[in-house]
Amino acid sequence: MNYQSVVITRKGGPEVLQVAENPLREPGPNEVRVRVLCTGVGFTDVVMRYGYYPYAPKIPFAPGYDVVGVIDALGDGVTGGWTVGQRVASLTVTGGYAEYVYLAPDDLVAVPDGLDPAEAVCLVLNYATAYQLLHREAQVEAGQTVFANGASGGVGQALLELGRLAGVTTYGLCSPSKFGVVEALGGVPIDYTKNGGDYVEEVRARTPGGEGVDAALDGLGGSHVNRCFDLTKHGGHTVLYGFTTSVKDGHADNTDVFKGMLSYALHKVFPAGRKVTFYGVTALYRKDKRPFHEDLPVLFDLLREGKIKPRIAAKLPLTEAAQANAMLEAGGVGGKIVLVCTPEGEW
Repeated sequence: MNYQSVVITRKGGPEVLQVAENPLREPGPNEVRVRVLCTGVGFTDVVMRYGYYPYAPKIPFAPGYDVVGVIDALGDGVTGGWTVGQRVASLTVTGGYAEYVYLAPDDLVAVPDGLDPAEAVCLVLNYATAYQLLHREAQVEAGQTVFANGASGGVGQALLELGRLAGVTTYGLCSPSKFGVVEALGGVPIDYTKNGGDYVEEVRARTPGGEGVDAALDGLGGSHVNRCFDLTKHGGHTVLYGFTTSVKDGHADNTDVFKGMLSYALHKVFPAGRKVTFYGVTALYRKDKRPFHEDLPVLFDLLREGKIKPRIAAKLPLTEAAQANAMLEAGGVGGKIVLVCTPEGEW
């Protein structure tokens, strides 16, 4: 018996994603076989396709950062109380574009009954990243102010929702067409098209006393690193967590990457009474899995209680992964794109 996956066959655009057939084997010792219900499509998948992601394995491989699925078989020696038929989630980083994945037991998080798998998979990467940015890295408190660029994207939307729950005011950088999305999620929209893209003064002017924000969360990199630093108040905290502006039209903008890293390094050396750090969900997870295993169940509870509601832009079959990537790369997607790896009627 075989199963399908979608693999990156070479560096390039969405067309390099091809459907592959793989033999379905029994799980090995201390290994769990998971039938994937759905997986998310994220910008990191795009970066991997073009060969710019440090954690990616050698091509060919299947991308897919996050999955929700059902335990299908257990290998010898698996402990932790896992059972066949149990729903689980995992931060796979790669491999999620598949009907089945093989995982270690300590990479699994139980998914509560009653949750929509497509909504649940939105929490594994996007919301976990946002939650850790707010609560573990920036350590925000109720009444504080936060700036988030890329506010209409997957992590940005999660930051707005979770920021509202935390009692903070979040200023979200977006295009005018996305103002309604930002406001609906509890944020204050900031137009990135005004003043040549220099939004520092506008953000500072909106904060109490014009002092700036308590925390600036930068997922874009490049020139945004300096801007985020400049709009934080004395004693504030800038967190760099991504370089999404570094890939443009399918090519790496090495100048943009260098500019962002140089700015980050200079502000680390000369903080001027402010704090600058770098956060990566994968780096933290590989160093210590406990924070992720603590935070994701909290997010599942918030979803179950109706306190958060991930926006799903599209659900496409696994075999249409190339189309999903093309949609994401074209921009303007108003939520998470989800690949359905097992037909919804079998969920």
